[in-house]
Amino acid sequence: MLRPGSLLAAEPPKPQATAFDPQTVRAMARSLAAAPYKDADRSLPKELQDIDYDAYRTIRFLPGRSLWRGEGLPFEVQFFHRGFIFVDRVDIYEVADGKARPILYSPQLFDFGKVKPIAEGTDVGFAGFRLHYPLNRRDYYDEVGVFLGATYFRAVARGEVYGLSSRALALHTGDSRGEEFPAFRKFWIEKPGKQANSIVVHALVDSKSAAAAYRFTIKPGSPTVYDVEMALYPRVDLDDVGVGANTSMFLFDTNDRAGVDDFRSAVHDSDGLAVRNGRGEEIWRPLNNPRDLQTSVFSDVNPRGFGLLQRERNFSAYQDLESHFEKRPSLWVEPIGDWGEGAVVLFEIPTKEEIHDNIVAFWRPKTVFKAKGEYIVTYRLHWGPAEVNRPPLARFVKTREGAGPDGTRRFVLDVVGDGLKNVDPATIRADVTNDKGEVRNVVATPNPAIDGWRVSFELATQKETAIELRVQMFRQNDVLSEVWIYRWNP
Repeated sequence: MLRPGSLLAAEPPKPQATAFDPQTVRAMARSLAAAPYKDADRSLPKELQDIDYDAYRTIRFLPGRSLWRGEGLPFEVQFFHRGFIFVDRVDIYEVADGKARPILYSPQLFDFGKVKPIAEGTDVGFAGFRLHYPLNRRDYYDEVGVFLGATYFRAVARGEVYGLSSRALALHTGDSRGEEFPAFRKFWIEKPGKQANSIVVHALVDSKSAAAAYRFTIKPGSPTVYDVEMALYPRVDLDDVGVGANTSMFLFDTNDRAGVDDFRSAVHDSDGLAVRNGRGEEIWRPLNNPRDLQTSVFSDVNPRGFGLLQRERNFSAYQDLESHFEKRPSLWVEPIGDWGEGAVVLFEIPTKEEIHDNIVAFWRPKTVFKAKGEYIVTYRLHWGPAEVNRPPLARFVKTREGAGPDGTRRFVLDVVGDGLKNVDPATIRADVTNDKGEVRNVVATPNPAIDGWRVSFELATQKETAIELRVQMFRQNDVLSEVWIYRWNP
């Protein structure tokens, strides 16, 4: 039987601990990449085969069995059962005093709900885990982070609910040959001290094209911060690696409501891509739900940051009492060190349902990652309600599009920022540029309702199928705002 609060003592006797240090996982990944790829263990007992989402979600971990429950530590860990689409087995270890010991699976750890319980002694294993920490109040351990499915993981900051995800590694995204989905194979969770405000998780990733080792240093708060160290070991030459990948959902908003019949004004986990490039330029690209797959590439050298953000944080913009999109986190990727040449790449995939993540953004290095090489990449993820270390430039906070006169499309943009306050309107201008079509009737005027400004213009599309637009605000020759970039499609 399990001891209350422990996952490490069971019959048969406690498994033997092995030595563990910061180089252990890298050595494993290096060795894995030198050997032929093997598929993960996906075998499941008959009770778990072919169960649907509704049945799977009734399988719940018993909180009283949480790792470190009752030990007075700032973190606890709970585990996910395998089943439904989460069929890959991941091995999970606790690390303490330089030793790693496997965390043993037992059916006694779970309430199986609508699923027939697994027979005792069956070693099904885990699909992933979640971290708990007293984030919002001292007497309750909130769920602050999840590692579940392929290399997906999510986090929340104080007062938020889950929204977009990150991915440890993206390979061949957008490739006509099909995307490759690397997967977590093993995790090592370091036992924190009683005064710790962060926790360290190590992970081993494997895929047909590469293996990788990760070290996540996770500090919950507002924002919640993940420091990520990746060591990548390609099996083959890779020219399309995605680093710091964000995956989110955008269904519709005021810039993209064609064919929408919904009581809500907007539905999305993120409303735009922000980029701070190596030249210090701030870019804002509102998202779309296109009719056809759209790819946008922002070439750069040594980017300072990028991420999918949820700028609209007012309930009235969504009117959804269940989903609370206004509480979904933004995710900002902050490179550490020089990342060299490459591009921030954005994919917008058509979807008709909000259950699908249809937005992907990541950094794609120009460098080809050669087979048998070692590539170290370090970055910081900020999950939270606000953008990180922003310069004092005005922000485009709302994009609206609708019918204009004579068959044109009218764009209305709201802009806020201290630099736009108490200024002479005669000195302010909005520069609007386009690669195709014709822009008409550009107007920039104060908008007292938001204590900011409004920029409007009309676009004569001239039967074009795609038009790139760019807007920035100036006071004489001084830059006042970030750059609004948008791709119009019919």
